[in-house]
Amino acid sequence: MSDRRTAPAQRRVVIARILENREVASQEELVRLLGERGIVVTQSCISRDLARLGAMKGAGGYSLRPLNLSDEDRRTLSSYARAVHAAGPNLTVVRTATGAAQRIALFLDRMGWKEVLATLSGDDTIFIATRNRSEQRALVGRLRREAGLTGSRNEGNA
Repeated sequence: MSDRRTAPAQRRVVIARILENREVASQEELVRLLGERGIVVTQSCISRDLARLGAMKGAGGYSLRPLNLSDEDRRTLSSYARAVHAAGPNLTVVRTATGAAQRIALFLDRMGWKEVLATLSGDDTIFIATRNRSEQRALVGRLRREAGLTGSRNEGNA
């Protein structure tokens, strides 16, 4: 990449690649790593990007891998989730395969993700309440990534 401002979506792809391969101790370290790749970015942009990607900060730093999601859990989520959309500052809507919403809502309730305040499901739709827009963005990014919906038309609403 050249030494100029990079579009946010392109920058998030590079950030995701970095975080898929290693944990990054701080946002400042991520700014440095991006700079080494020719991407000029501020810490405040990194903060927003990490939230959009649903990155988690653990003891070792930032990572895209939730600490409690197994490969089987990922397969379950990706098998049934069809779309994830933000609705206002505190509500996330997940569209699922017909008849799968209750199963996925129960799965989300049991995961213990701090962003999930409560779920309500119907036949093919789940409403997920979050405390604020920041948690909602983290949840939307995490759900899209884990369900294999990143890079799709679902990206525009969070």
